[in-house]
Amino acid sequence: MKRNDLNDFEKQVILEKGTERPFTGAYDNHFEGGVYQCKQCDAHLYRSEHKFPSTCGWPSFDDEISGAVRRELDVDGRRVEIVCAQCDGHLGHVFDGENLTEKNTRHCVNSVSMKFVSSDNLDETMQVTLKKAYFAGGCFWGVEHLFQKTDGVHAVVSGYMGGHKDQPTYQEVCAKNTGHIEVVEVEYNPEAVNFTTLAKLFFEIHDPTQASGQGPDIGPQYLSAIFYNDEEERIQSQELINQLKGLGYNVVTELRELCKFWPAEEYHQDYYARNGQTPYCHAYSKRFPD
Repeated sequence: MKRNDLNDFEKQVILEKGTERPFTGAYDNHFEGGVYQCKQCDAHLYRSEHKFPSTCGWPSFDDEISGAVRRELDVDGRRVEIVCAQCDGHLGHVFDGENLTEKNTRHCVNSVSMKFVSSDNLDETMQVTLKKAYFAGGCFWGVEHLFQKTDGVHAVVSGYMGGHKDQPTYQEVCAKNTGHIEVVEVEYNPEAVNFTTLAKLFFEIHDPTQASGQGPDIGPQYLSAIFYNDEEERIQSQELINQLKGLGYNVVTELRELCKFWPAEEYHQDYYARNGQTPYCHAYSKRFPD
């Protein structure tokens, strides 16, 4: 992985988890269109539309590029630290529940941890408005792993949807008392791959006829479902289900309207890639004719 040279102050913040003084950073009141990258490894972290004026003295964002930022418990045992998911460089801290924006989240980031690339200088991929799709097909480890191998997919995040509790934990979901389903959020470039292609793949990397779970994973949190963003996605998903039923498959996949997506704990992300394993109940099986 590429790592840029850092000056002493950058090392103090990015490597030693320091903090720049408030109201001194270059990006505190910076609102030009573009992308904020990691100073150490150039990974794309935030888009300009994620940024908002919080008057806290540091750049504030209410969202991040999917999969770009990792949350960890701070050494003080109270706050939640955010680091670059690619190089582990310290970015700052994240705070929830402040009601500053509709997303109710504030990434408080050191300017020195980032560098900015304006829209005019972005590569062609980053100028495209990426879209997100949400699929549930059993344990999210395997679904995530197979979607990550798809051309046009920018990032895949494992998480939970469909329940009644905010910020559910894995233990709570497994206890089957929150109503959540294990889901993956697929962020993709619509100019490289469309929703129908992703949905077809979804139906071919899990068993859409299994009603009680997936493989040996049994329980309501492992149900097969698509959470659609709009009527167009719902219609496309239903058409694929109808095709499969016409081919003799008793599809039980549920179509649900989009609701809040809660990212799963960090140890669930990129699970198979980080552990050097392969899915135990997910594999590609061609079901649609050419």
